[in-house]
Amino acid sequence: MSVSVEPIADPAAPLARRNPVAKLGAALLFTLPLILTVDPFTPSAALVVELIALPFFGIRPLPLARRMAPLLLTAGGILVTMILFAAERTGDSLVSLGPFDVTTGVLSTAAALVLRIFAIALPGIVVFATTDPTDLADALVQNAKAPARFAIGALAAFRLVPLLGAEWRALTLARRARGVDAGRNPLAKLRLFASTAFALLVGALRRGVRLAVAMDARGFDSGATRTHARVQRFTAADAVLLAAGFLAGIAILAVTVVLGLFNPIIG
Repeated sequence: MSVSVEPIADPAAPLARRNPVAKLGAALLFTLPLILTVDPFTPSAALVVELIALPFFGIRPLPLARRMAPLLLTAGGILVTMILFAAERTGDSLVSLGPFDVTTGVLSTAAALVLRIFAIALPGIVVFATTDPTDLADALVQNAKAPARFAIGALAAFRLVPLLGAEWRALTLARRARGVDAGRNPLAKLRLFASTAFALLVGALRRGVRLAVAMDARGFDSGATRTHARVQRFTAADAVLLAAGFLAGIAILAVTVVLGLFNPIIG
């Protein structure tokens, strides 16, 4: 269990060096139409636009694929859930698994949901893959006027994420050294996993309490004006990136409406 939060992009790439708030805002504005619709065309078009923009962020395909790997588990979960619990099974029947009938309609709906998840998640992954966490926290405070306590606390929590993997390994090795092993029993493995996860949660809560006390002791909740070691400037190019993200999202939604493929999530 290894977790990394460090940037994996070329910092000299044209879009990678843009202001973190501009990149985050462009990602949010671009994915807004994907939240409003469930048709398969909208996320497909969004994914095409995102893949075209990737080289301008300077991200290598292999490191990006590693960070997107957990989405494959999500996609598999959606497919299984749709096969088992889909209320409407329209279209032609492909496979019959006892009481479960896999139809073209079920697979089409599952594919649309999977595409939507990938299209929504990819911009966020790209933002964090091209942004130093400290720069993001500084930009949130300076450019987005976020409270310093929130931004710096989120930065500290983000920096502590890789420790979860190390602590999980330490807990597993410590229990194995004490003879606590599930062997080949799947139920015992499930109980051991749950107890290890609970121990990890307890440790994370204790660390969070210590971090909050340390931040209060340093005056993060005093309301006093704070200085910044690294100034984050929001330039005209950053405003162009924000506008481009918004206009690209609106254009995709407009094309969907013109083609008559618009299918609102509430309707």
